[in-house]
Amino acid sequence: MIIPVRCFTCGKPIGHLWEEFARRVKAGEDPGKVLDDLGVKRYCCRRMLLSHVELIDEVLKFFEQKEV
Repeated sequence: MIIPVRCFTCGKPIGHLWEEFARRVKAGEDPGKVLDDLGVKRYCCRRMLLSHVELIDEVLKFFEQKEV
């Protein structure tokens, strides 16, 4: 859904890194190198970014559209 603000394990703030990480990986850079450049060293934090799946667009399909 939405990237968590903090790592579930250690509590380090990581939410602000998601947009740059996703943009650079989509451009073809190696995810490990991008995480190193962003300063994400702990494997628990790396897991949070590497395993995240953006599902918000899929979930929004199921919400009812209300007319005003």
